[in-house]
Amino acid sequence: MHSGIVQITPEIVLRAYAAGIFPMAESADDPGIYWVEPRERGVIPIETFHVGRRLARTVRSDVFEVRVDTDFDGIIDGCAAPAPDREKTWINTRIRRIYADLFDLGYCHTVEVYRDGQLVGGLYGVSLGAAFFGESMFHRERDASKVALVHLVARLRIAGYMLLDTQFVTEHLSQFGATEVSRREYKRLLGEALAYEARWDILPIDRPVSGEEALAALAAPYRRP
Repeated sequence: MHSGIVQITPEIVLRAYAAGIFPMAESADDPGIYWVEPRERGVIPIETFHVGRRLARTVRSDVFEVRVDTDFDGIIDGCAAPAPDREKTWINTRIRRIYADLFDLGYCHTVEVYRDGQLVGGLYGVSLGAAFFGESMFHRERDASKVALVHLVARLRIAGYMLLDTQFVTEHLSQFGATEVSRREYKRLLGEALAYEARWDILPIDRPVSGEEALAALAAPYRRP
């Protein structure tokens, strides 16, 4: 259902996430927003997340510098830009504004990947309770978005997050164990995750996180909050 010109506040969006619903737009040029509740929902199991040897070497090498929550505009610009596998985007002006507000309120977070000081990949999503709702990711260099995902899951795992929602399963995400669950099962997982409060900042947010730190967090015993 399209929302038309109804004002959508951050509070409404957070309530929607808590109910298993998220907003999208038809295209960057379409001013409308509609609500989505897929019959099958994509999730990445945090506890069993696996990093292949080659990617682990890339992460450990620190060829990329990884930061969080320092450049929301750069990340959403990257996610909204056309790419070889994505000619058009669903991120319109209202989506940008909504997530910018959520970022300012501390609910939306970014994982940013830099090479020689240039932003070359990353992702953003929403944190609520012990659930993280991934929204979009991009890369301008090989492996940049994969490194962002590894750092994201490392942060979620060490903090005891219980749900990583990817909305849908793509070929890219399936490499990391993304799977589809029914709407009913998703609601159960969501309810469990929202009953707890995980700390996004359990890994540093005021400096880059090294690849060694990220891989150590992934190797540490998984503990729920």
